[in-house]
Amino acid sequence: MARYPISPEDLMHARAFLASPIGYHSPGLQRVLNRMRGPHWDRRYVLLVVERHSRWRLAILPNARGAAIEPVEGVEYTDLIEAERDIFRRRWFDLTGQDLDAALAAGGV
Repeated sequence: MARYPISPEDLMHARAFLASPIGYHSPGLQRVLNRMRGPHWDRRYVLLVVERHSRWRLAILPNARGAAIEPVEGVEYTDLIEAERDIFRRRWFDLTGQDLDAALAAGGV
């Protein structure tokens, strides 16, 4: 089964996500998120709670069940919405090889 490829036309969905990471997502944005959150990844980002409701740390889930979660050194958040945006940007880069902010600044769709 072919997976949905992220294309330059999806920049409008990226822009929508960055504007409102939580809540209702359009079908197009949901399709992008489903692609990003799919099971076939070497690097699956998660947030570790450092302090409930106030501090989170970025980590990577291991591929092997039961292996330790790998924290990403030096990446901690005090704003959950900003954490969601950062993970979206990282996933975008992993899928496309493009810096999302640069692509949006260049006038993407």
